[in-house]
Amino acid sequence: MALLEEWQKVAYNQETDRGQLQKFWQRYFAIERGVYEELLTNPDEKVEGTVKELAEKFGLSIMDMTGFLDGINDSLIEPNPIDTMEEDTKVSLAFDKEKLYMNMVDAKADWLYELPQWNDIFDAETRHKLYIKQKKSGTVIVGKKIGRNDPCPCGSGKKYKFCCGR
Repeated sequence: MALLEEWQKVAYNQETDRGQLQKFWQRYFAIERGVYEELLTNPDEKVEGTVKELAEKFGLSIMDMTGFLDGINDSLIEPNPIDTMEEDTKVSLAFDKEKLYMNMVDAKADWLYELPQWNDIFDAETRHKLYIKQKKSGTVIVGKKIGRNDPCPCGSGKKYKFCCGR
């Protein structure tokens, strides 16, 4: 069984007691924060290795490393093959800084996008612009509704109800 499947069985198990699941995620988020603090301290360093090697480097279990790789995968310059990943699969943690920041905002992970290490990567204005850009990306803007008796927007000159509104 691939590591990702094992991780998902534990992390998203519907039969687990809610209290246990909450403790699991609190523990995981603390671990995740520690790894991001280390990665963001030197954001241009190329961190590569097998899943097992990276787990050892950051002091994580294989399962915690799998969860981390699952979470960061959308922010990487080149995504890892997480669906088929095993302990000896070579992976990279080379991330796109802007994409990572915006994905953290999207996930509402304030404990990550408010890390002090971001101050050395982006100035306050850039972080604010990225934050706003991400928040607006999920906003749907609905145009003015066309009334039945309004002129048809196709330009035919007919009323909407007799033209495209049929």
